[in-house]
Amino acid sequence: MINWVLAEVNVSVEAEHEDRLIAAYHRLIARPLPEGLLQTELLRGESGRWRIQTLWRDRSSMDAMRSTSAGPSAPRLFREMNAQPEFEIFEVVDEWITKEPEEPEEPEEPGGA
Repeated sequence: MINWVLAEVNVSVEAEHEDRLIAAYHRLIARPLPEGLLQTELLRGESGRWRIQTLWRDRSSMDAMRSTSAGPSAPRLFREMNAQPEFEIFEVVDEWITKEPEEPEEPEEPGGA
C-alpha cells in the first residue's frame, strides 16, 4: 500500500525575480533535508507560474516537518519573493515510474582490440 503524500506550493513570480528564486531553491536543497522527504522539484510554468512539489513517504513525515519551528520551507521561500503561495496536499493513490532507457553500447570496431 502506498502512503505517499504530494504537497504542491504554487505562486506567480515576476520574471526579474526568477534567478533569485532558482538560487534560493538551490540553497534550500543543499541543506539537510527532512526525514521522509522522497523527492522535490522546482517547476516553471507559463506566464510566471512556479511550483514546488514535494513527495513525502507518508502524511506523518510531512506533518512532522510542518510542525517544526521553521515550518514548511517552500511557502516561506515564495513569501521571501513577496509572493503569496497557494498550497495543496494530495494523497498518492497509485504510481508508475518508467525505467530510464539504457545507453546504447558503442559498436566494437571490426577486428577489435
